[in-house]
Amino acid sequence: MVRKLAKISICFFAVVLCTVHVSAQDPHYSQFFSSPLTLNPAFTGKFFGSYRVAGNYRNQWPSINNAYTTATASIDFQIFPERIALNDTWGVGIMGYNDKSSDGAVKFSYASVSTAYHKGLDEDGMHQLGAGFQVTYANMLIDVPSLKFEDQLTNAGFTGVTSEVFNNAVLKSSYVDVNAGVLYNGSTSERNNFYVGVSMYHINRPKQYFSGAQYLLDPRTTIHAGGYFPVGPTTTLHLSGMQMLQGGASETMLGGALQFNANPDEPKSVSLYAGSWIRFKDAIIPYLGLEFGDFRFGMTYDYNSSSLKTASQNRGGIELSLIYTRRPSTEKPISCPKF
Repeated sequence: MVRKLAKISICFFAVVLCTVHVSAQDPHYSQFFSSPLTLNPAFTGKFFGSYRVAGNYRNQWPSINNAYTTATASIDFQIFPERIALNDTWGVGIMGYNDKSSDGAVKFSYASVSTAYHKGLDEDGMHQLGAGFQVTYANMLIDVPSLKFEDQLTNAGFTGVTSEVFNNAVLKSSYVDVNAGVLYNGSTSERNNFYVGVSMYHINRPKQYFSGAQYLLDPRTTIHAGGYFPVGPTTTLHLSGMQMLQGGASETMLGGALQFNANPDEPKSVSLYAGSWIRFKDAIIPYLGLEFGDFRFGMTYDYNSSSLKTASQNRGGIELSLIYTRRPSTEKPISCPKF
């Protein structure tokens, strides 16, 4: 009972910190490379194909009463290819984003529209510099009656019922958010690629109103980079990392995965990915992926190594991603960021 009460208390205080402490970080993914529109608006339209559909799901700290669950769905596509230069790309994207905490009592919902233009720096389009812009409508809802508490602990022991008294109010807050980013992408052959980008979210520092109080969201700045190159006839090494800063919080991730290609001569091959990323001072994140045709599936599991491991029992959370990119079968492939 004491252990269960401790878990609930940690969950409750974590939710409070994330909803009222403005320097807390936004919801984000361990597979940041598989959620392009939440990482940098400049990724909009940056892929080989006509359109891309991405889905992500994360269940963080499931051992603490489903503390946080996050889901994202997005689609982006290229527009006016016949009206712009052959080595340029113009993309438009739409994204829906949902984040729940405290077993669903606290909900954030987001709807975003983004666009990005990638200017070719050479005749073949092997090097591009892109800039993206995104507008997001966000809505926060706290269903007060859904907040559940364990028995109250007093000097006399457990009282049997909590003395907390809440009304049946539903607290709401909404705002419009502005985000932007830049991205450089380059290749020297069909089998390698490298990129570096910078993005900033909450540029306009939107206001959140909560129970009569007002909070300003701190801008979130992310510096990210990655690339891939061959290490064998059928093997490719993918590397990526990022540094995220928001208010007084920061996060650093670094890692990579090996791609084992079963039929490299085919335009739409089958590949297995295996690797790991590290979130410094927080978690080790093994990764397994499978690419078949136009689909790429990824799975990670956060093995918690921070001071929270006592409550989480080292179980950080499972995360799944699925990306479908509609690619032609005949055109020469264009190297684009992948991880």
